[in-house]
Amino acid sequence: MSSSMRIENICPVLGVADIARSLAFYVDCLGFEDAAWGDGQFTYVTRDGGGIYLSTLGHGHPEMWVWVGVEDARAIHDHLVSCGIAIRRGLENKPWALEFHVEDPDGHVLWIGSDPDDGAA
Repeated sequence: MSSSMRIENICPVLGVADIARSLAFYVDCLGFEDAAWGDGQFTYVTRDGGGIYLSTLGHGHPEMWVWVGVEDARAIHDHLVSCGIAIRRGLENKPWALEFHVEDPDGHVLWIGSDPDDGAA
């Protein structure tokens, strides 16, 4: 395949009811940065080279699931719990990942995981 057909990135677009509420979750709790060009209807949040579009314009479907691969799922889990974020499914050590689920304010599920843990979750 030619280099002109290279995929530069793939990002989910999540439909949200309130951009400010979503930014409080993604920026304040998860440490994403909001795009300088974002507005009250459409924006892009990014962290460590990954990103998610947030839209009040009818894009995306309710209750989307997004896999978020991280370096240390346990550390992110513990941080979210300390911030008062409800965990949908607690840490589980699977053969493929140490993972957990958390919902954003619009019911989208972030399925967060890192390499499997040698010990039990």
